[in-house]
Amino acid sequence: MNPSNPPASEVIPSRVLEYLSEASPDSMAAGFLAKLTHATDPSDVAVDLENGVNGFIVVDARTPEAYSGGHIPGAINFPHRTMNAASTAHLSKELVYVTYCDGIGCNASTKAAYKLASMGFKVKEMLGGLDWWIRDGYAVEVGAKPARVLGAGIRCGC
Repeated sequence: MNPSNPPASEVIPSRVLEYLSEASPDSMAAGFLAKLTHATDPSDVAVDLENGVNGFIVVDARTPEAYSGGHIPGAINFPHRTMNAASTAHLSKELVYVTYCDGIGCNASTKAAYKLASMGFKVKEMLGGLDWWIRDGYAVEVGAKPARVLGAGIRCGC
């Protein structure tokens, strides 16, 4: 028996290769482009902010308390729970809104992105949220309220 070609009865199905039988490189490229259309990462946001790129607004979708404890410099605080037609009426539909929240364990950015997109706005969600922003070594701005240590009892408001 050749170990590289076990009998069919001994073939262990691959979890990695399971869904590739119908995939083509073109369909894969389209799928990855779709991901990039909907999401960005802290590095791309930081570089664009540093370079003064216009055309997007960074939106912290957490509560005002979480925002004041630390947020991306220049980000506006717009908690997802307050987003509706009236509260977004003043926003430009020409801009792209990059939403973020605490990070992987929080989905305020997803909720904000969904709400804004469903109201006709162009949106990207920042992967990893504030957690990855900090892990990547980018500066955090603290609001006017006394700063608290991030994660020390501040709820993001998801």
